[in-house]
Amino acid sequence: MATRKYKIGMVAAEFNYEITSLMAARAEAEAEFLGVDIVKKIMVPGVFEVPLAVKNLVDDPEIDAVITIGAVIEGETEHDEVVMGQASRKIMDLSLESGKPVAFGLTGPGMTELQAMDRIEKGAQVVDAAVKMLQRLGL
Repeated sequence: MATRKYKIGMVAAEFNYEITSLMAARAEAEAEFLGVDIVKKIMVPGVFEVPLAVKNLVDDPEIDAVITIGAVIEGETEHDEVVMGQASRKIMDLSLESGKPVAFGLTGPGMTELQAMDRIEKGAQVVDAAVKMLQRLGL
């Protein structure tokens, strides 16, 4: 159980919604279990757009931490690697610049749709990571 009522923002990608909607549902259930509130949710078209929404949330003084949800499935080109590499780097930068935990719940690259479905529990794990960071940093 969280020691205080943390307020978390969620950024979730709509692309591959059949997967990301399940991940988001797992995140919401885990937040309820841990006694934290997901107070603001921003749906974005895809993983490439996640960093801008994260920036919006980390700039909100009411938000203690942010979780990200998305699934990048391998295609015929290396697009999945480019998108994940750029998005993950910027998400990390935003966490460091803001001083707020931004938990990484994006899956991929290089995975099939079936592998992505096998990883929907990442939705719960990303909430756990955000809460642990808040507690361990004393935020």
